Amino acid sequence: MKTHLKNILLLLLILMVSGCVENPVDEDGLLITDRDECYVSNFDLLGTDRRTVRVGDADIDDELCTIHVLLEYGTDLQHLYPQFTLVTDAKLEPKITGITDFSDLSNPKQYTVVSGSRKVRKTYTIYIEVEQKTVNP
Repeated sequence: MKTHLKNILLLLLILMVSGCVENPVDEDGLLITDRDECYVSNFDLLGTDRRTVRVGDADIDDELCTIHVLLEYGTDLQHLYPQFTLVTDAKLEPKITGITDFSDLSNPKQYTVVSGSRKVRKTYTIYIEVEQKTVNP
């Protein structure tokens, strides 16, 4: 009986100690993992109506860390909402907090993808082109 009681107490102690171990989190409260993968799998730009203004798919080059996107003619470049899809556990810097001004095409926006391990960082440059107005004869 004493051995059985000791085993139960030992098991309870192990459960209490293991329950106190916290998973590491970063300054944003996000879980830090062992994943070193770091890339963008999809990119979109939404207008103020929360609908895409992109024409076709964004061209994402993970080796050059560039994203080229063609937007609809007449798009208001000062009021766009960028949306990124990242590899599992990665995060984006700077954080997207709302509407973003992309109107200065000579100074493309840059966003950094940070891996789940927080050890790998890749800065992507967003190049925007606006569709040309078509003239009907």
